[in-house]
Amino acid sequence: MSRPPLLSLDEALPLLLARAQPLSGVEEVSTFEGDGRVLAEDLFSALQVPPQDNSSMDGYAVRCADVKAPGSLLKVTQRIPAGSHGHPLQAGEAARIFTGAPIPQGADAVVMQEDCAADGDTVRVQQVPSSGQWIRRSGEDVARGDRVLSSGDRLSPAALGLAASIGLASLKVAVRPRVALFSTGDELVMPGEVAPEAMQPGAIYNSNRFFLRALLQRLGCEVTDLGIIPDQREATEAALRAAAEHHDLILTSGGVSVGEEDHVKPAVEKWGALTLWSLAIKPGKPFAFGSIRRLDGISSAHFMGLPGNPVSSFVTFLLLVRPFVLALQGATHLAPPSQPMQAHFEWPRADKRREFLRVRRNAKGGLDLFPNQSSGVLTSAVWGDGVIDNPPGQTIRAGQWVSFISLAEWQA
Repeated sequence: MSRPPLLSLDEALPLLLARAQPLSGVEEVSTFEGDGRVLAEDLFSALQVPPQDNSSMDGYAVRCADVKAPGSLLKVTQRIPAGSHGHPLQAGEAARIFTGAPIPQGADAVVMQEDCAADGDTVRVQQVPSSGQWIRRSGEDVARGDRVLSSGDRLSPAALGLAASIGLASLKVAVRPRVALFSTGDELVMPGEVAPEAMQPGAIYNSNRFFLRALLQRLGCEVTDLGIIPDQREATEAALRAAAEHHDLILTSGGVSVGEEDHVKPAVEKWGALTLWSLAIKPGKPFAFGSIRRLDGISSAHFMGLPGNPVSSFVTFLLLVRPFVLALQGATHLAPPSQPMQAHFEWPRADKRREFLRVRRNAKGGLDLFPNQSSGVLTSAVWGDGVIDNPPGQTIRAGQWVSFISLAEWQA
C-alpha cells in the first residue's frame, strides 16, 4: 500500500493555523512587564506627544524677524529649562532654552548654543535661523486620538515606551498559553546527571529540551517541563493524557517517526486525533499535529510532535510551533520577513523537499553555507545567523539570489 504524498509547508500551515483559535481571557499587566506579550486591545492616545512645541537643542529661542544677519545682538530675558514654562518673547529678545523645554510664545526658531556667543544678559547670534529650526512640534510623534498600537501587536521594548509616552501604566494582554513539554527516548540523558566520561554507549545529552523551553518562554508561554518519557507505549499515553488536563498545547520531541520504538503516533491516535503527519520539508519531515481529549470528553489540548534530531526540531519549531503559539495569543504578525541575498556558494544537490539551509552573512554582503547540513548538527544553528528558504528541486549557483530569513528575528 503506497503512502500518500507528503504535505507541503504551504498546505500544512494554513490547516494548522485554522485550529489555533485565540485563547479566551485577558490579563492586565504593568507596562514594565509587557515585553513580548500580545496586546489585547487597541491603544488610543488621549494627548499630544510632545504635548507642546519644544526645543530639540540646548540654545536660544528667537524670533526669526530679529535675526536678519549673522552677528545680530539680542537681549536674553529668560531662562527656560525642561519642565518649566516661559513667558512670551518680545521683539529683540531671546530666551536661553534647553532640550525638551517648551518654546515660548512668539519664538519661531531655536539657534543651538554652538552658534551663539553669550555675554551677560545679551547673546550674539552667529547664524541666521530658518522658521521652525530645532523645534519639535506638538503632536508630531502622536496626535490626540491617534491609534498608536493595535490589538494583536506583539509588544517590543519600543512599543512599551510608546505606551508609556501616552500615559499608560498598565496594559491588557492575551493570556499566556500553557504548554507541556516533554522528550521521548531511552537514549536521552540530562546534562549534570551523568558526566561526559561516564556516558554509556548510545547515550546522548538532551539538547532539544533546552532550546525548546527557551523558545517557548520567549514567546510568552507558561511552560511545564515534564522531562524525559521512556520509550514505552503506556508511559507515552499516560504523559499525554495527564498533560492534556491543564495545558493548551502539548509539545513533544522525538518518537514521531514510524519505528517500533516510536510510540507517539499510536498514542495520539488512541486518545485524540492526528490531523497532520509528515511534511515535505528538510530538515523536519517527521512532524505531527493533532489533539488529545481531556477527561471531560468534550474539550481537548492541542498536540504538536517534533522530530528528535536537534536541527529538525529547531527548524520545525520556528516554521510551525512559533506561528501557532502566537496565533493562540491573537497575534497578527506570525512570520518573520525574508529578504533577497546573494549566495556565495554552490548547492548542486537539489532535493524534492523544500529545504532550509543554515547560512551566515559575510563581509562581502553575501551568504556562506555551513559545510554540514545534517539534521543532527546543532552547531550549524549557532554558527549561522539565518537560513535560506530553498524551493523543492532547486540547485543554487554562486551569485544567485536566494530568500534569506534572519534567525535573530525568527527567534524573537
